[in-house]
Amino acid sequence: MRAAGRWSDRSVRRALGLPVGAEAGERFEGICTDSRTALPGDVFVAIRGERFDGRAFVADAVGKGCRAVVVEDRPAAGSLGDACVYTVPCTLEALGDLALHHRRRLAAPVLGITGSSGKTTVKDMTLGALASMPRVHGTASNRNNRIGMPMTILSAPEDASALVLEMGASEPGEIAELARIGRPTAGIVTTVSEAHTERLKGLPGVLAEKLDLLRAVAGRGPALVGDEPPRLAEAAREIDPAVGVCGWSDRAEAARPVAARLRTDGTYAFEWKGRRVSLRVPGRHGVYNALLALAAARLLGVPEADAAAGVSRVGVGAMRGEVREIGGLRLLVDCYNANPQSVTAAVSTLEDMEASGRRVAFLGTMQELGERSAAIHLQTLRRVLACKIDRYLLAGAFADAGFHVDDERVRVVQTPGAAFEDLTLLLSPGDTVLLKASRGCRFERAIPAIESAFGKAGN
Repeated sequence: MRAAGRWSDRSVRRALGLPVGAEAGERFEGICTDSRTALPGDVFVAIRGERFDGRAFVADAVGKGCRAVVVEDRPAAGSLGDACVYTVPCTLEALGDLALHHRRRLAAPVLGITGSSGKTTVKDMTLGALASMPRVHGTASNRNNRIGMPMTILSAPEDASALVLEMGASEPGEIAELARIGRPTAGIVTTVSEAHTERLKGLPGVLAEKLDLLRAVAGRGPALVGDEPPRLAEAAREIDPAVGVCGWSDRAEAARPVAARLRTDGTYAFEWKGRRVSLRVPGRHGVYNALLALAAARLLGVPEADAAAGVSRVGVGAMRGEVREIGGLRLLVDCYNANPQSVTAAVSTLEDMEASGRRVAFLGTMQELGERSAAIHLQTLRRVLACKIDRYLLAGAFADAGFHVDDERVRVVQTPGAAFEDLTLLLSPGDTVLLKASRGCRFERAIPAIESAFGKAGN
């Protein structure tokens, strides 16, 4: 991903807070953080992370034609050629400062989106709802961290008509930092749940972290939140009394579905502002996410008919509720991430889907929950057991929770490998199967086993 405009030695120095000489000096084409995708004329920012150190790739980047490097320690002269060197205390912060410099060039409204669940889907739906605008730019995939979001800003054209930024956080202070860089003029908090509680210290910490986006927007522009849990809207209105609430409940005065109709594949059609919306994303939470996107588009002046049509065209992201047909089985593949709220939503979606055979929920560990992990898994399991599901296959931390419930529908397996084998033995043609776990569990590995047992996949 490259910056949209050319950079000069002077603009780089100003962005990084370094002394600026009398001459403009060297000119550059873009900013990059990955030597594998570096292009001639780029500035390479050598990010140092927990699992990698960009300093080890400075020579590779210069060899690819990078004309400058941003580093924390000056590399050996022999690896630099005639490239410019900018030395900074922290390259991660430097990347944010470069993005902030470019953000200040943009006249477009900037919409920030965060939340424990649904932020990538809301981002995708919002981009769909804004599609009638001439030059909308937004986060690709889920590149929502302190590297991905700045790079999204840096790749935005200066004549963008709107910028949509997804913002993720796993530890305190990240949303505030992303908001400092992105300077959003409007904000959405989709929902809050016990996600990343290992570092965010419980649901109150998650709520405080997500609301940092609204604190950044307050006084600068409008904000929207989902209506679940109720405490989200209450806390949001303590920051901005005018915040709009979207969802299914009577609390949702900004956007609520009218004449919602569940279809056999688990998707919904409904009316909004007199316009028909026909979703391709399954589940009640799909409607919830669509309402936030539609309300955001309305705030940005998009005609309601265009917004409704745009949201209706948005498909499901990879492993985020995909429906696949495999040899007479229907798979609901929703294993990109998991927290209590998203697991409950996924099982409810499975319950709503028409099935000629059984409904089977295959659940794996929800990661990064800290010391309350066991209690949260047990609470979540007891909640989803209220759904009309024929069988529950439990692995990981859900398997541990399964020993504490008395329900003949529950089958516990100890290892993911054994779970994949047990799953294929458990299933029959006509069954509808949910795969739900945190990304680290890699539940998509069950798909080849299912294909081998039942035949190749179709969409």
